[in-house]
Amino acid sequence: MQLTIDCADPRRMVAFWAEALGYVPEPAPDGHATWRAYWEDMGVPAEELPPGAGDIPESIVDPTGRGPRVWFQRVPEAKAAKNRWHFDLKVGGGRAVPLEVRKERVDATVRRLVGAGATVARIREEPDMGFYAAAMMDPEGNEFDVV
Repeated sequence: MQLTIDCADPRRMVAFWAEALGYVPEPAPDGHATWRAYWEDMGVPAEELPPGAGDIPESIVDPTGRGPRVWFQRVPEAKAAKNRWHFDLKVGGGRAVPLEVRKERVDATVRRLVGAGATVARIREEPDMGFYAAAMMDPEGNEFDVV
């Protein structure tokens, strides 16, 4: 399985989401220096490889091999509307963990991801329900939550 995310700047998105998910940039296969070199060796016609395509890693992978590959596909149009899906980064530990501990874990992740280029849209705190989360946006404005 692969998750494909349209974007304007794959380099920036690879760096951000590798940090956010604990993934690594996917190296080019079979000892090739770049994905472009691999695609050229595979016979992909030059006219199908736009300038810059494959010169940098455009995908990330879970180093444990459990999670899906994520490919950041460069597209010419900008994001125009709210996501129809989003990531929930579950860092708090679930309801078995005390709310104050979950808040500390969420806040630490929020600080780390803001340092990597994310922005905080809002903090959702409902202590009567034992709920705490941050709604955030990645460097290209895609929404995600840290819970």
